[in-house]
Amino acid sequence: MPVISRRSYVCACLVAALVIVAPGCHRQVAVTAMAASPTTEVWLAPEQVAAAKLVVEPLAPQPVGGVVVASGRVTFDDLHVAHVLSPVTGRVIKIQAEPGQRVKKGDPLALIESPDVASAYSDLAKAQADFGAAEKDANRQKELFDLRAGSQRDFEGAQATHGKAKAELDRARKKTRILRGSSSGSNQTYTLRAPIDGEIIARNVNPGAEVQGQYSGGTEVELFTVGDLDSVWVLAEVFEMDLRRVKTGTECLASVVSYPGRVFRGLADWVSNTLDPATHTSKVRCKIANPDRALKPEMYATVTLPVDRQVALAIPRSALLRLGDQTVVFVEVGKTPDGRLRFERRPVVVNEELGGEYLPVQRNLAQGERIVVSGAILLSVKL
Repeated sequence: MPVISRRSYVCACLVAALVIVAPGCHRQVAVTAMAASPTTEVWLAPEQVAAAKLVVEPLAPQPVGGVVVASGRVTFDDLHVAHVLSPVTGRVIKIQAEPGQRVKKGDPLALIESPDVASAYSDLAKAQADFGAAEKDANRQKELFDLRAGSQRDFEGAQATHGKAKAELDRARKKTRILRGSSSGSNQTYTLRAPIDGEIIARNVNPGAEVQGQYSGGTEVELFTVGDLDSVWVLAEVFEMDLRRVKTGTECLASVVSYPGRVFRGLADWVSNTLDPATHTSKVRCKIANPDRALKPEMYATVTLPVDRQVALAIPRSALLRLGDQTVVFVEVGKTPDGRLRFERRPVVVNEELGGEYLPVQRNLAQGERIVVSGAILLSVKL
């Protein structure tokens, strides 16, 4: 049996100890490599990235701000709508037009029995008689004055009475001219007529209802709304920061929930010079053709206004996630020692007021960083 020195024995023991301990040490290294990722990171193997269909793109300058998106409301074109009130006080005895009916200017809408009509024509007849008498007296006093048979005082008094009678006659004529739509069959019946061509949009009166005349000093009520919906306005509320980019003549693209997928095209023909003090928005009026009358007044609309673009460091909207009160993205920041890809969750600041697919980056991202632009929601679930 070979003799082993003390030094050799000690070395042999150390080698044996390493052989025993080495497997344990190897397991410890493996455990460290598979340790959990930090709370702001997700580590995935390449095959997991492929299975999740993550799309990663480098951050780069992009055209941004190509559109301004605003909320809006459909309204009548003011030049093609009339709100019909009654000029006389009385009782409605007959309705001659119904909602949806097409009417021409001057077509009858309703008959109103009113003492105002008889009173107006009675005042006209009295004014005509008074004017005739005053005119004859003025002529007679002038002849006497010219012959020096009458006094200047009587002549001037007759002229003054003649002037008053003429003024009263003019007033009575103007009043009856307002009531010229009254039927000839009855001196107490007024025919309410359509002031424009169009469609009966609304009727707010029934037979037997008492109506207040708009010239009587009471509270008048709109009886009919006559309008033409072949062309409507969409009033868009544009924020102050976007006003400088929206100009008269800009194309308008409007959409409403009633017709998903349909776009109504028109032009912005007016931009308000004032701001709403509560919302700090300004109205932009879009005139839109509406031949099939799909757009109805008071509909809510989303209005897109194409404007000039600018180039800036920008990120796709699809890359953004809302986590609580933060806007975050996932950035690929390298690999782990065992070859897994590291994705860091990072809060960012972007300009979300601009419309379009890309939003300008304002903070926490640099050009060239690799951003998860599709599938980021899966990474947020793993955290």
